Amino acid sequence: MSSEVSSSGAWWAQWNPDDISVGSEEVSDAWKVCVIDGVYFGGNAYSGSLGARISSIFVILVVSTLCTLFPVVASRVKWLKVPRYVYLFARYFGTGVIVATAFIHLLDPAYGEIGPSSCVGRSGHWEDYAWCPAIVLVTVFIVFLVDLASDVFVQRRYGVKHNHGGDNIETAIVKNNVNTAPHTTDLEIDGHAHAMNVADSDEKSKKSYDLVSNASTEVIMQSFESQIAAFLVLEFGVIFHSVMIGLNLGTTDDEFSTLYPVLVFHQSFEGLGIGARLSNIEFPKGKEWWPYALCVAYGLATPICVAIGLGVKNTYDGNSYSVNVVSGVLDAISAGILIYTGLVELLARDFIFDENRTNDVPRLLFMVICTLFGAGLMALLGKWA
Repeated sequence: MSSEVSSSGAWWAQWNPDDISVGSEEVSDAWKVCVIDGVYFGGNAYSGSLGARISSIFVILVVSTLCTLFPVVASRVKWLKVPRYVYLFARYFGTGVIVATAFIHLLDPAYGEIGPSSCVGRSGHWEDYAWCPAIVLVTVFIVFLVDLASDVFVQRRYGVKHNHGGDNIETAIVKNNVNTAPHTTDLEIDGHAHAMNVADSDEKSKKSYDLVSNASTEVIMQSFESQIAAFLVLEFGVIFHSVMIGLNLGTTDDEFSTLYPVLVFHQSFEGLGIGARLSNIEFPKGKEWWPYALCVAYGLATPICVAIGLGVKNTYDGNSYSVNVVSGVLDAISAGILIYTGLVELLARDFIFDENRTNDVPRLLFMVICTLFGAGLMALLGKWA
């Protein structure tokens, strides 16, 4: 048995895998797992195809950005006249993608990187506790507390309760039936209803209009502030995931030819999910450009990291011990973010807490089918990436 120690001084480098059989009882099981996983060997896996890798930067940038922008543009630019069911497909397909990404593309890789059966999970203090699900659990509760705190903040600031059902945010504060006579507008602020007969006089009509207008402005700001925090957490989690994808695509070995087209679809489908979430947020005046900037930010994340990967293509080791630790922790954090967002903010909000969902059964069935299709297709992509 050789007792060579590599220059890295790592704990697993005290044995030479060329001189040790996997069945040997003289070495630890953790070391054997690291050797089998290829973590021991380190080194660089770059295998050429520089031109194709450079092209991936621009292809992923354009395709993923356009897919992210589509739901946002479709919901805000009325002259495009996007068919209703085309928009619904993009929105709820994206919802399914987000949920599948959480479990298939984040949670499973996290277990493979820092789980109890991995090289990292069988070494040092990583084997003392189930850290992977613990990180996911803590992240879920952190996102929950952020979501709860934002709701408490906007309710105390505006005196308006958060509306969890329906797409029309103005119904959270303004209930206006234009078909009744005389014209009556009801406002519900802090649980108190205020009815105004706006047909009595011009002066009363003007005051009523101003009150309704101010209330509408406030509820738009309330809705924005209560939802933007949750969305930013979602995008933060997705971008975490995209960073590692980009680095791996720029430095991977012969798997590049398979990963390239798969990741184009992967990032595009995730983009639909991001855009679908953005399209349901009402942005106040002065912030109308925010959704477009956020879409571009998502579209840039992976291409930038592919470029960085190409810059360190001869030195970066995507399967080293330290990279597995960092990637596993980031994947677990991202999984927790997307699990909460996908199940609570998307599925529960759009299906369970929407009291109008049963008004149009064909539309509801279409939404469910689109969601399942998005989840199924994204889960299928997990076979390759």
